[in-house]
Amino acid sequence: MTTVHTKGKTSRVVPKSPERGADAASRALELVLASLEDSKAEDIVTIDIAGKSALGDFMVVVSGRSSRHVSAICDHLITDLKDEDFGSARVEGLETGDWVLIDTGDIIVHVFRPEIREFYNIERMWAAPDIEEGTLH
Repeated sequence: MTTVHTKGKTSRVVPKSPERGADAASRALELVLASLEDSKAEDIVTIDIAGKSALGDFMVVVSGRSSRHVSAICDHLITDLKDEDFGSARVEGLETGDWVLIDTGDIIVHVFRPEIREFYNIERMWAAPDIEEGTLH
């Protein structure tokens, strides 16, 4: 499931699950989305990758207006994750602010400058429909 968020309107992406791991991922996703919106991140896209990848349960792709905005979005998110006891996320690319990857374990967040995001277009790759085995010849 892919969810596109519009400014000020974020619908609940994941229903409550009885599994503790799914609950933790859901709570972490809510925190991530709230932090991103608070930082004025743009074009927030959430992709459900549970079952598609062992990387995590969700991928979130967002844009910042400039390298400085990308860095500020990431600093704010990292602080929010620590403050809410989600531990220390692995972070790559913060030095340049072009494309920053934040891996919380359950959620992978990509924060791009718009032109870098457009070039790599990773949400298109991950949002592609599942192809059943044996259907390609």
